[in-house]
Amino acid sequence: MGNRLFGRLLAIAAMACGTPALAQGNGFESQFDTVLGTEVRTPPSYDALYATPLERQIAQLAEGSNGRIGVYAIDLSTGREVGVLADQRFPMASTSKVAIAATYLAGVDAGKWSLTSEFRLPRPGGAYMPAYRHLSLMISKSCNDCTDALLAAVGGPRAVNKWMEDAGIEGFQLTRDIATLIREDGRIDPAWSVDTKDSATPRAMGQLLAGIYQGKWLSDYSRRVLLDAMEETTTGKKRMRSALPLSANLAHKTGTLARTASDIGIFHTPDGRAIAAAIYVTGQSPSMAVENGSRTRKLEARYNRDSRISTITQALYDGFGREAQDGRNWATADYGGD
Repeated sequence: MGNRLFGRLLAIAAMACGTPALAQGNGFESQFDTVLGTEVRTPPSYDALYATPLERQIAQLAEGSNGRIGVYAIDLSTGREVGVLADQRFPMASTSKVAIAATYLAGVDAGKWSLTSEFRLPRPGGAYMPAYRHLSLMISKSCNDCTDALLAAVGGPRAVNKWMEDAGIEGFQLTRDIATLIREDGRIDPAWSVDTKDSATPRAMGQLLAGIYQGKWLSDYSRRVLLDAMEETTTGKKRMRSALPLSANLAHKTGTLARTASDIGIFHTPDGRAIAAAIYVTGQSPSMAVENGSRTRKLEARYNRDSRISTITQALYDGFGREAQDGRNWATADYGGD
């Protein structure tokens, strides 16, 4: 079933190629809804598309009647995956900073530069700071200037794309620095449009987190530097953080732009298994005009996106925990993604 759905996704993506806007109610949206679960579905439809209770629960929580929602999660002990729109592109926003940080740290491991190398903040009168300070702030506080300083140091977006490609991760494209991204934010509505610029699939970002946690590409020291920074993240308190107990030891990175919010992270189940998860939420208000209106309505839309991330995270935490208690071995099962 997974391969058939993936094939249908490719066909639809090919039809949409060159037409970034998927206008609400048109044929493209209808086909995405039919294949990918972006509209409210009755239980029989969920049963047909998703193989397990957890998958069906996540699909229901990620229904896209008010905008696209993408989810990918993997149990790093068993390889068990759960995904909804896991192979569709979403705006990365600041979640891209994990890939930028990993690219810089890989350069440290290769001897190209060091954590004490100093780089100037790219703004008038910007001070020089050591790389370890830039990296800490870009992850834990989502500092945009710090990000652009390290992005320039590694060679720009192309260098990050190459590192991701060499790591074997597909479905990722960094196009602009953060300053440019923010200036151009809002030109495309991500709730009803798929734009490949500065985008990634939830699966790509989940696999990035998994590989970092498992030590696939970075030295033990560099891996720890990045995970420590992610554990100190203070942004997005109402997203993944609000759904998990302290014992889950969440290490994460949030992202926020117009009409989109995201959170990617690694947390632990009660029995100690690590789960890598990526959640991307767009829309969740009746229209972009609403969010461009009163401050109250804009805050309501943002709260709705945060709430979706929190609710889905809670379901993943509980669901993966229940599966362990049931004693089922998911490691050898074939679930074929979405």
